[in-house]
Amino acid sequence: MLRVIYRALWWIVAPLAVLRLFLRSRRERGYREHIDERFGRAKGRLPEDAAPLIWVHAVSVGETRAAQPLIAALMKARPDARILLTHMTPSGRATGEALFGDRVRRCYLPYDMPHAVQRFLRAWRPSLGLVMETEVWPTLIDECRRAGVPLVLTNARMSARSYKRASRFGRATRDVFGGFARVLAQSPSDAERLTALGARNLAVLGNLKFDMATPPELVARGHAWRAAIGTRPVWVAASTREGEEPLVLDALAALATEDALLILVPRHPQRFDEVAALLERRGLRYERRSQWAEPAAAAAAQAATPRRLPENVTVLLGDSMGELGAYYAASDVAFIGGSLLPLGGQNLIEACGVGTPVLIGPHVFNFSQATADAVSAGAAVQVADPAELAKVLGELFADKPRRTAMAAAASAFAARHSGATARTVEVLMALLGD
Repeated sequence: MLRVIYRALWWIVAPLAVLRLFLRSRRERGYREHIDERFGRAKGRLPEDAAPLIWVHAVSVGETRAAQPLIAALMKARPDARILLTHMTPSGRATGEALFGDRVRRCYLPYDMPHAVQRFLRAWRPSLGLVMETEVWPTLIDECRRAGVPLVLTNARMSARSYKRASRFGRATRDVFGGFARVLAQSPSDAERLTALGARNLAVLGNLKFDMATPPELVARGHAWRAAIGTRPVWVAASTREGEEPLVLDALAALATEDALLILVPRHPQRFDEVAALLERRGLRYERRSQWAEPAAAAAAQAATPRRLPENVTVLLGDSMGELGAYYAASDVAFIGGSLLPLGGQNLIEACGVGTPVLIGPHVFNFSQATADAVSAGAAVQVADPAELAKVLGELFADKPRRTAMAAAASAFAARHSGATARTVEVLMALLGD
């Protein structure tokens, strides 16, 4: 009965979803493009194309970047295969295009309606489907099973909070999770919860995000920025979410270190202007990264030192995409956003991989295992609120040996947990067959 209600609700939700696309397109134009793909109307591939097609679904920017090493490894393991990358957001699609260019096909995943999913599967004829982390769409799972497409939940995670919500639906939840051909979990605790929800054929392979090596040119760009900033203390607040920037600015105001520079990087590009307006209301002297340094597309400027950043600039607004690794490389300490409010946190692994000490707030239910492991390894410190964030930042700025020890622990932590990509590819190749 729940399945019938769910499918019926989509006929009500779909028109509202399209309206929402047009509303969101006022801030990010890409939302009004390729709307037909959201109903399964994609060109697909030619009927005579008999090569296997591996389909990878990555919702937005974070998932797309996490899938990069996996897709590269799949291309190497099966050079004869085609790759299709699907998304839900324009920023995710743009990231996929920037990372892979013409080496992969791309489109939007259709809404979770039977006819839309069926059209999608007929158009693309995937040999294997991968959905990343928490993407569980009941109709998609059902239709893949009917079409004989093995669907794998890859890099799967299940927080205690999400488990509690999902378990309320009893047998319906077990039917959904039982529909995956394989479930490849990040950690034993994720595996335990997923098993309780009905997942079968489950393996614990680790977190793919530990294999996301920051490109050397991004690290070099960050070091060049740091040279232009000078010797003042620098911290980055990365991937901040709506309502969180005021709290970060409160921490900045409470810092005992008066000459510290904050690099503020909102998670969503459509909010760059909104955050700039907040900085103006606060009376803070700031500069946009887009106006301070040369565009990243200018190859000759990628590692070139930009003009000196004025010392009275308090905030550098990170209004760019795909440069988070450079922001980490330019900073003494990284605060990971989405964690001062009950939003679940964001990925701290990239900062650790660059060797930057990490601070993170109390709300990390989406990344609880990685956060606990990083804190235990001495790579990260968890803070309760903006006041404690300011306090710990001040302590770290004043204690270079402690920062150096945390940086070494962060690098070692990231290296120690790598290898999930190779393990995942081995499982997927067995499913794909010859």
